[in-house]
Amino acid sequence: MKKLRVALVYDRVNKWGGAERVLLALHELFPKAPLYTSVYNKKNAPWADVFNVKTSFLQKVPLVRSRHELFALFMPKAFEDFHLDSYDVVISVTSEAAKGVRTGPGAVHICYCLTPTRYLWSGYNEYFKTKIFKKLSGSAVSYLRAWDKKAAEKPQVLIAISKEVRQRIEKYYNRPSMVLYPPLNLPTKKPKAPREKGYFLVVSRLVPYKRVDLAIEACNALKLPLKIVGTGSEYKRLQKMSGSTIEFLGSLTEEKLLGYYKNCRALIFPGREDFGLAVVEAQWFGKPVIAFRGGGAVETIKEWKTGIFFDEQTSGSLQEALKKFDQLKFKKADCRKQARKFRKELFKREFKKVIKKLLKDRKTL
Repeated sequence: MKKLRVALVYDRVNKWGGAERVLLALHELFPKAPLYTSVYNKKNAPWADVFNVKTSFLQKVPLVRSRHELFALFMPKAFEDFHLDSYDVVISVTSEAAKGVRTGPGAVHICYCLTPTRYLWSGYNEYFKTKIFKKLSGSAVSYLRAWDKKAAEKPQVLIAISKEVRQRIEKYYNRPSMVLYPPLNLPTKKPKAPREKGYFLVVSRLVPYKRVDLAIEACNALKLPLKIVGTGSEYKRLQKMSGSTIEFLGSLTEEKLLGYYKNCRALIFPGREDFGLAVVEAQWFGKPVIAFRGGGAVETIKEWKTGIFFDEQTSGSLQEALKKFDQLKFKKADCRKQARKFRKELFKREFKKVIKKLLKDRKTL
C-alpha cells in the first residue's frame, strides 16, 4: 500500500472535532496524501499543518472561511471542480459535499460518512424551523437534496461512523454501508487538572441540536456544579440561562481538557449524536456518562456499567437520571475497558483491510 497514490477529501478545514481526529489517523496511514477541501481557515485549524491542503475556488471568496453555511449552493461545484484522476484511492470524510468529487475510472473511492447531510435530511426541521423559511429555501433544498443523493452513488463503498448513521444512509441514500467507529486518540500530553473536583462536565459545540440547554436547566434546578467546554452560536443564550453553579470554559488546550475529564464526576451527554467521541474520551479517563438514550451513545455506553441513560430529551428526565446517578457506583476499570474498544490502532487496521479488499476486487474485474 506504500506505493498507492492516495488523496483525502474533507468538507472544510476550519475547526477541531471528531472528524478531524479521523483525518489525522488517516494521515498516519498515508502521510503523503494531500487533503482537498472547500475552504481552509489556518488560524482555526492548526491540526492541519501536517497536510498539504488544496482548496477550491471558494477559498478566495470573502467570509466563506468563517460563514461557510451561507455558501451551501456552491459546495457541489467546489468539489466537482477538483481533478483527482491521478489517484488510485480517494477517501472522502464527509457530512456534506466531499463525497461528490470526481475520480479516475480505475480509482477506488471510499466515503467515510459522518452522516447524510444533516440540514437536508435528519436535521431539516431543526435548521428550517418556520414555514416561511422552508418556503423561501424550498428550491435550494430541492436542488441540494437531488445533488446529494446523486453524489452518494459515486463512492464504491460507504462506511458509517455508527449504526445510527448506517440507518440514515439506508433511509436517505438507499445504499448499504458498513460500520467502522471513529478512533479514540489516546492522550499524548499529561493532563493539567483544575483544583476543583466533583463537578459534572459537558464537552460539546454550543449549537442547538447538541441540547446543552438541558444540562444547564437540570443542573440549575438541582444546584449541581457543571463545567461546559466548547464554543458556538448558542453561547450567549446558554450563558444567560445559567445559574451560579454553571461555568463556561470555552476552548481548552489538550492538557486542560484532559484535566477536566480527569477531575469530573461524570460527563453529561444530552444530544442525539451521530457517534459522540466525548463519550468515549470520558470513559477512557474512567468516568461514567449520563446520556440521552439515542444516537451513537447507545453503542458506546454499557448501561449500568459505564453510564446511565435518560429516555426523554427534557430537563425533568435528565434530573431524574442525575438523582439516580447519585445512588450508583461505577468502576474506573469498566469504563476504560469499554473505551479501549475504540482505539486508533483498531480503526487503522480495519480501514487498511477495506482498502486492500477493494483493490483486490478491482483487479479481478
